[in-house]
Amino acid sequence: MAALVCAVGVYASFAIARHAARANGTTRRRWAVVSIVAGGCTAWATHFIVLLAFRPGVDAAFDPAITVVSLVCAILGIGAGMLVSMRSRRSARQFVAGLIIGVGIAGLHYIGQSAYLVRGSVSWNPALILLSLLLGVPIAGAGMMTLSHRRHRVRRAAPALLLLAIAVLHFCGMAAMTLRGDPAVVFPDDAMSPEMVAPWVAGVSTALLTLAVIGWRFDLAAKARVRQDQRRIRELADVALEGLLICRGDAIVTANRSVERLSGHAVGGLVSRSLSSLLPGVEFDSLPEREEREALLLSADGTTIPVRVLRSQVTLGHKLQTVIAVRDQRERLRTEARMRTLAFNDSLTGVANRARFFDLLSLHSASRRDRDRSFAVLMLDLDRFKPVNDTLGHAAGDVILQMVTERLQATLREGDVLARLGGDEFAVLQVAADHLDSVAILSERLVRTIGDRPFLYSGQAVHLGASLGFAWAPDDGDDPAELLRNADLALYAAKSDGRATWRRYDPVFDEQTQERRRLEIGLRHAISVGELELHYQPLVDAKTGEITAAEALVRWNHPERGLVSPIEFIPLAEETGLILPLGDWVLRTACAQAATWPSHIGVAVNLSPAQFRDPALGSIILSALRSSGLGAGRLELEITEGVLLSDEANTLATLKELKAAGIRIAMDDFGTGYSSLSYLRRFPFDKIKIDQSFVRQLPDDLESAAIVRAIITMSACLGIATTVEGVETDEQLAFSVAEGCDTIQGYHISRPLTGAAFDQVLDLTQACRPLAGSSSWRRFEAV
Repeated sequence: MAALVCAVGVYASFAIARHAARANGTTRRRWAVVSIVAGGCTAWATHFIVLLAFRPGVDAAFDPAITVVSLVCAILGIGAGMLVSMRSRRSARQFVAGLIIGVGIAGLHYIGQSAYLVRGSVSWNPALILLSLLLGVPIAGAGMMTLSHRRHRVRRAAPALLLLAIAVLHFCGMAAMTLRGDPAVVFPDDAMSPEMVAPWVAGVSTALLTLAVIGWRFDLAAKARVRQDQRRIRELADVALEGLLICRGDAIVTANRSVERLSGHAVGGLVSRSLSSLLPGVEFDSLPEREEREALLLSADGTTIPVRVLRSQVTLGHKLQTVIAVRDQRERLRTEARMRTLAFNDSLTGVANRARFFDLLSLHSASRRDRDRSFAVLMLDLDRFKPVNDTLGHAAGDVILQMVTERLQATLREGDVLARLGGDEFAVLQVAADHLDSVAILSERLVRTIGDRPFLYSGQAVHLGASLGFAWAPDDGDDPAELLRNADLALYAAKSDGRATWRRYDPVFDEQTQERRRLEIGLRHAISVGELELHYQPLVDAKTGEITAAEALVRWNHPERGLVSPIEFIPLAEETGLILPLGDWVLRTACAQAATWPSHIGVAVNLSPAQFRDPALGSIILSALRSSGLGAGRLELEITEGVLLSDEANTLATLKELKAAGIRIAMDDFGTGYSSLSYLRRFPFDKIKIDQSFVRQLPDDLESAAIVRAIITMSACLGIATTVEGVETDEQLAFSVAEGCDTIQGYHISRPLTGAAFDQVLDLTQACRPLAGSSSWRRFEAV
């Protein structure tokens, strides 16, 4: 019966204690007091049931006061020990708590035995009493210490140790007591017989049984809530995309499907596994809450997966548990790798891009100073690449750029760096270029590897060239930006020298660049303040010699340099975009001045490809006509084949719009392009100007004569007028007239004249003497 009451009471005490731990505030304190009282009553009832069952062979009774004191001693001892235990989970404090509980139980035992009265005398064995205290009390301390241990296996030993402590105290205490009967001994008047004490013990035992039932109900409800919480947590966790682990200590209690799939385990396969076996090397005890750390997850097949883990403490089922969030990092790492590749490599060719090349150049430049070794920076630009994009398309251009990259890489040594800076521009960092000859040899090899063999695309041979410039460190600079700039200047020089060649940086290039910069600034100023002027070169009728029109040619009258040749500033204007305001000024000025000429005299104005890229070109031309009052039929626009090569569809649409307005369209420099005949078929030009390169050799060069004759004949068949330009001799003039061209232009007729001079020519035309050999021709020698 004592063992049963002890078991029931211990269960009741712990069940009520667990319920108190789950509660808060006043409820928590009340149930904690009930748990402590239940523990004390359990020890007291167990002890007094044993005393009631004891049959010494003499009459026995109980002292009521001492009996009550023994109960109070048990409650106070166990209560004090529990208070100490709840303050900290450290092993030393738990051991002290166990000692206090052991002393309380020992006090209950010996005070309770002193309340046991017999009709006789009682003697004690001090050695057994001391032994019971020296063994029982420390064992109780060890029991409490194991009860608070983190490992479940160790905690299982706690009940056995506490039971052993009680057994040692009880049996040693009982063995230490010796009873001797004496009929002469009289019990005190307040002594209680065993029959009187038994109901009190039974009542306490019944109360313990009631508390056990209550505690059992509490446990059942708590377990149901835990199961419900775990089910809900599992349901919520399975919804989460990232892995979630709920752990108690190092043991995994619950894992969601995300982390099970990530680790390759079956459903429920992670439960009861150790957290350290899944995420080795992570000290979760020292990991601050909500602070992410990099880790490696060990999957079921033994492979490691990079993850990020985050730890958080949450209360689940009235217990503080650890939730570990596990986030798969493989996609992020792949994305970061792709981003690094995109950030530092050219997406089309895979070689280094501009940013990466500059970083490597900076590192190499810094290390060069330490090692005192030379290196070279080479800048390479493809020749004739734009027509490839225009004719074959950008997709073909991309493929050819990849082919170019492969060739260049095959030409370089190991350790040299190739980069694509953008478009068709490449750069090379030649490391360990200790001799200038080695840089020159590499430059020559790079130029030849591009230009010597064509690139095959869809069965077509694509011929490209390469221009290259290089700067040699430290002679040509030591700063990365300076080296790139100097190599770029050398590249510009190579392109200016005819392309398909290479040049080393020369300080003279700096002065040329500065001069070009000054020229650009001066040209901007000239356009704004009116330093430009137009000269007019007459075009005469081949049959009558009468002036029919004049070609407007822009001149720059520089305040310091005088007249600047168009060869110098027109290409500069096209490169810098100044050709748009310049062309607008030429057009408006020419129309305004032509409006003052006789009504049968027209004006011809050249248009550049850059002007045709302006969608407002048509409205600009029509606006110039309206503002000047010049008739549309008196304006002739001269274009080259390069205009048609750039955005052919839109260019032809613009030309048709202008022709519909009555403006005349002439093709300039005919015969020097690739597709002139197809353009004549697609667009009805009003005039063809035969390029002066064919006229220079007339009439002696039979091939040139045949070409000019063929163009004039073809144009006559198509109903298109022809102008022979660049006529400088009587023989060239006679040939052109004889072959039936319509108009003549050249120095033999007249050089370009200022506006005022051309006005004088128009006024004095009738006063000029006839051209020798032909009464119908007039030259303008009077002017």
